[in-house]
Amino acid sequence: MARIAGVDLPRRKRIEVGLTYIYGIGSTVSRRILQKLDIDPDTLTDNLSETDVNSIRKVIDSEYKVEGELRTEVSMNIKRLMDLGAYRGLRHRKSLPVRGQRTSTNARTRKGPKRSAVKKKGGVKKK
Repeated sequence: MARIAGVDLPRRKRIEVGLTYIYGIGSTVSRRILQKLDIDPDTLTDNLSETDVNSIRKVIDSEYKVEGELRTEVSMNIKRLMDLGAYRGLRHRKSLPVRGQRTSTNARTRKGPKRSAVKKKGGVKKK
């Protein structure tokens, strides 16, 4: 099992797909890395030689921010927006959609489960 950037790549998957399990590497970047190293994208992760794994590891470490480093950068960017008091930062703070989606009906993923309004018992008080 190949281990790159602290992630165990899945067995019996094409290396092109396996690299996308690393946070920060999508299919386009994965193809670009393999093209640069002249590795066949259809190679299974189990069939990679140790030299191929090491060369992939070197390219990723030198050219891309992945995993923990990328996660901290993203969280620092969000924290910066919140500290500035920017509109996007306020939306993050209130855990509402940030990119202009409607919130009156949708946005359940971001807002969480629906909270029902509590109604008081009884109606009009008589004297």
